[in-house]
Amino acid sequence: MTIMIVVTALASVVSLGAPQAWVAEWANVTASVIDLVLILWVLVLVPSHGIVGADSFLIIDPFGVWVLVCLGVVYLAATVYARGYLRGQNRSTRSLRHFYALFACFALVMILTPIQNNPGLYWIAIDLTTLVSALLVGLEPHRRATEAAWKYLVLVAVGLSLALIGTVLFYFAGTFISGQSYPMTWQSFAKIAPRADPSLLLVAFLLVLVGYGTKVGLAPMHTWLPDAHSEGPTPVSAMLSGGLLNCAMLGIVRYLGIMRTTIVGNYANTALVVLGAASVVVAALFITRQRSIKRLAAYSSIEHMGIIALGFGFGGVLGTVGALYQMLNHSLTKSAVFFGAGNSIEAFGSRQIAGIRRVADFFPVMGATWLAAAVAITGAPPFGLFLSELTIARGGLLGPNAWAVGVMGVALIVIFVGFMGHFRRMYFTRARRSQVEQARRESLPITSVAPMVVAVTAVLVLGVWWPHPLWVFFTQVASAVGGR
Repeated sequence: MTIMIVVTALASVVSLGAPQAWVAEWANVTASVIDLVLILWVLVLVPSHGIVGADSFLIIDPFGVWVLVCLGVVYLAATVYARGYLRGQNRSTRSLRHFYALFACFALVMILTPIQNNPGLYWIAIDLTTLVSALLVGLEPHRRATEAAWKYLVLVAVGLSLALIGTVLFYFAGTFISGQSYPMTWQSFAKIAPRADPSLLLVAFLLVLVGYGTKVGLAPMHTWLPDAHSEGPTPVSAMLSGGLLNCAMLGIVRYLGIMRTTIVGNYANTALVVLGAASVVVAALFITRQRSIKRLAAYSSIEHMGIIALGFGFGGVLGTVGALYQMLNHSLTKSAVFFGAGNSIEAFGSRQIAGIRRVADFFPVMGATWLAAAVAITGAPPFGLFLSELTIARGGLLGPNAWAVGVMGVALIVIFVGFMGHFRRMYFTRARRSQVEQARRESLPITSVAPMVVAVTAVLVLGVWWPHPLWVFFTQVASAVGGR
């Protein structure tokens, strides 16, 4: 972990002082490759009970490492994609240096988040991700991006304030058992929870749920997400959806695992299930009426984080395993969807769905890959999201919140019809002369297409073959946080 942190920090420093833009590009690509290799190595070696170190300040456990796997995959894909995407915008060397320095810094603070064993330091790490990512969103040279960054900062700051109060209440509940001062770790919270005042713990959990749920983008605290994810640079949109949202969900699930050791654990489960179901319904309603292609992808992120919340809220082996599998499948697929959206916006000169036409005619490889990613993101077979969502539904039917499975099923049908309806118009509606002329002038570099092809291929493989070692790994996490 130390090597990973040092390499990513070094990439940020090198990017900031790079004499040429290509130095900053390769610094990020190199760091992302090293990070992913080290993360996969840790994934193989991490014991089921985890490792606590640095005087109990850091923890490396299966759940945290899995969040890092999703992050590492997206970071590598986004850095490769960013080379062609940013060069096509003819940005200055100074602008590129700032982007890549902040981009590596964003990856760094996200790497630090899942390994925090102190809930207070975890809160600080999440707050740092907000500050860095808001700067990245605001880098786009138009007023909408600045407004989106400020909205993101204000709303998430309010949410994280509630999460901080909830964290303090959790610690306060333990003072009646362990004294006025005791180590603030996830393990100490889990130890005192069964003997603490259940009402106080439930209030603390609800505050944490709403607070970190704001960062995750769960409805009704989701209003910042469509703006920030759609207005920022496309590589940043991929990192926000595929990496950061998982980091925030991790905090909710860690607290949920603690709550399940108390007599009010079922109330905590139900609260998360309600927010998850609400998120899927809200996403379904907005997806059908979208006009902006990147906002369409952003509302899809709300949908999928709602499904992940449902999986963890259902609990058990199936619910938890499905949610973990959904994390990776969503990170891969959503990256491809955003990359395709970014390519189309640059090629057709429009962010509106109405301004993008006959994509496959002008860009056959990218068009076919983007369409496959769109089918995959709706949860259709034979892609990985279908398998993970089916597993979550099976887990939900075995528990007390089976009603949410019906809600999820109906919402997913609406989302499929709405999402594919938008893509039908972009692929099969006749293009205007101006659109034809604009698209013919554009060419896509291989770095703008290759990450999409790799991501969609991986999701297809994960849809037809669920590796058994992954199932075994997921059950280790389920035994720690899965509840029943």
